[in-house]
Amino acid sequence: MRLIIAGLFALAVMLSPAAYAVQPDEIMADPVKEARARDLSRELRCMVCQNQSIDDSEAPLARDLRLLVRERIAAGDSDSQVIDFLVARYGEFVLLKPRFERQTWLLWLLTPLALAGGGLALWMHGRRRPKSAPGEDGSEAILSAAEEARLQRLMAAEPPPESPS
Repeated sequence: MRLIIAGLFALAVMLSPAAYAVQPDEIMADPVKEARARDLSRELRCMVCQNQSIDDSEAPLARDLRLLVRERIAAGDSDSQVIDFLVARYGEFVLLKPRFERQTWLLWLLTPLALAGGGLALWMHGRRRPKSAPGEDGSEAILSAAEEARLQRLMAAEPPPESPS
């Protein structure tokens, strides 16, 4: 039973994307610096895969970027210096979560603005709709005295409808 569980665990580890991405020869000797490199790698986009971080990607370019991140960390750069270096080299697209800057404010604000605009449109549409007539919302209709008298005359003049047999 233990052998089956160990085999399943090994299979799960081998099939997970993170197991393929970072190669043993990329790992830094200092665990603190390696943790920094992994954290930075999760924030950077693979330019080939485009929807994966370089930490998860198996692409050769992602490997090169992981090695570059580790090289910059080993040289003594801070996390922001490493990010700035990669943005200067590859552009803002290398960041999985773009910075809130003048060039990206529309990207960040478009969704909340669209939701606010939709809410405003619904509110204005609701205010423009005519109010429901009496009786349409389940309440009883209020008739004037003349309408009430006419209704009584009509009801008294008509025989009740016969049910079909």
